[in-house]
Amino acid sequence: MIKYYTRACNFYYGKLSKFLVKTKQTLPLCGNKDISFDQIEIFKKNKKKVTSRIINIKKIKFLPKLVKSKIISDIKNITFKRKFLNKKKHVLMGILNMTPDSFSDGGKFITSKKALNQINKMIESGANIIDIGGESTRPGSKIIHPKIEWKRVSTIVKKFKKKFPKLLLSIDTRKSFVAKNAIKNNADILNDVSCFKFDKNIKKEIKNKNLWKVVHHMQGTPQNMQINPKYDHVILDIYDFFEKEIQKLKSINQPNKIILDPGIGFGKNLKHNLMILSKISIFHSLGFPILIGTSRKRFISEISKNFDSKERIGGTLSSIIFSLSQGIQIFRIHNVKEVKQGILVFESLLNK
Repeated sequence: MIKYYTRACNFYYGKLSKFLVKTKQTLPLCGNKDISFDQIEIFKKNKKKVTSRIINIKKIKFLPKLVKSKIISDIKNITFKRKFLNKKKHVLMGILNMTPDSFSDGGKFITSKKALNQINKMIESGANIIDIGGESTRPGSKIIHPKIEWKRVSTIVKKFKKKFPKLLLSIDTRKSFVAKNAIKNNADILNDVSCFKFDKNIKKEIKNKNLWKVVHHMQGTPQNMQINPKYDHVILDIYDFFEKEIQKLKSINQPNKIILDPGIGFGKNLKHNLMILSKISIFHSLGFPILIGTSRKRFISEISKNFDSKERIGGTLSSIIFSLSQGIQIFRIHNVKEVKQGILVFESLLNK
């Protein structure tokens, strides 16, 4: 079976982008006229063989009928405005790990006082979402009992909406018990790295709930995901995974409340991570907002080697700015202020 995929490319920014959109030379990316494109890369997959070519958007009309139909459908998704963002150009998800063993900040925010201080700090630094987790999912991490996980986060989750009514609350969990309690306390987002596969009961808890769901890709489990991960074609394999999971969620919930996360570092080696980031704009053709989490990830040290640093702010920001240039707008991060600063400067330069 032959399958086609569409990736927007050759982007324009700021005033030039707005002019080109107005004169119909480019198309707006995700409904945002500040970034537009005039070329697409068409991937063709025939079983395991993958080829691609880049064409100008004005040549789409000359494509064979079946291919053209698929590309036009993809273009509609690519140019469709993402409701999650409202009028924001970017959204920052601040990470709050209330765990003793997370890979970069384990044990720092395990008390309620320290956690609340960190939330306040992230809000002041520009966070729009706080992602709270009580179980580490770093490579090789251990599974903990749901009641222990909920105990770690319960005080903060219960207080969250009273203290921060305008902020979005995301719960980072794979367990239905934790998800159920978080939803009772008005959680806005469920961020399950297993994509609702670890606990079969979790879909019952999210069914018909007014909740954003993160469709997160991970090959394997945190215990084995980094043991020789393999793909036929990492980008298209993840794309196919997203398509299947989106259809499953549409059958049980609001079809529009979905966020896609390709899972940088979750069952991927350096080559996989770089290929995903370099062509991440392909996922726009699925029609949903895209979230990435590159903050402090191992791939940064694998590239920088002797120039690695404890918090990897330089590598994190570089990957975010590159992703931003491809229209990605939701970023899960530790160092909120530094990332906010970098994005504001980058956006200002693009608009000159």
